[in-house]
Amino acid sequence: MPAALWVIAALVLWVLWARVARWIMDNPRGDFETGLTWRAAQVYVRVVHRLRVSGLEHIPDRPEPGPMVVVANHTAGVDPLLIQAACPFFIRWMMALDMRLPAAEWFWRWTEVISVDRDGREVAAARTAIRHLRDGGVVGIFPEGNLERPHRHILPFLPGVGLIIAKSGATVLPAIIDDTPQVDPAWSSLWRTSRSTVRFLAPVCYQGTGLGPAEIAADLRRRFVEASGWPACDTPDTNRHHKGK
Repeated sequence: MPAALWVIAALVLWVLWARVARWIMDNPRGDFETGLTWRAAQVYVRVVHRLRVSGLEHIPDRPEPGPMVVVANHTAGVDPLLIQAACPFFIRWMMALDMRLPAAEWFWRWTEVISVDRDGREVAAARTAIRHLRDGGVVGIFPEGNLERPHRHILPFLPGVGLIIAKSGATVLPAIIDDTPQVDPAWSSLWRTSRSTVRFLAPVCYQGTGLGPAEIAADLRRRFVEASGWPACDTPDTNRHHKGK
């Protein structure tokens, strides 16, 4: 091959690599490792879960939109991936300690998951979340505390979400998840196909409203019931096992 063709081929490869590297580096954390993982997650949710996202106009398009709390109903173990794949900013998720599979401990640490003890000793988790929000970060919360059972019923919202929002003064970005795999245990939804949807609602700010933590949690639940059209369920199905073990 003539030298000129080698030069042209090298230039083409360099341009292609530059574009790929830029695509990968354009991620919530701005590093190569996160970029590969985030882009792989975006491909995964589109291929395996046929994810459809609406309400994109409500998602801040900047990498640091905080302080912000992303609040979503909880349908399956795949829920955090669906939302993170749609958001251009890094979300620290609050997750029940008994969902934290030991085999994936490296992953929980890398994603900076905030573990919550369901036995009632969640003060440390709330403090960590509030501190992260006050530093301008984003926290993701599933206020129902368990998987949404029965399906398409909004369970009671735990008052902790209201406390974190009230103490941090963060803006709330609500997201309604639907059509995920309805399977137990929760993590088995990762390898089940679906046609999942995520609908982002308009952001809500509670600063200056005078609402307390319990009132904020109740107001958020009301918004989810109205926006989804699903009934409020005060007696969740406790006969099914929803842990990720």
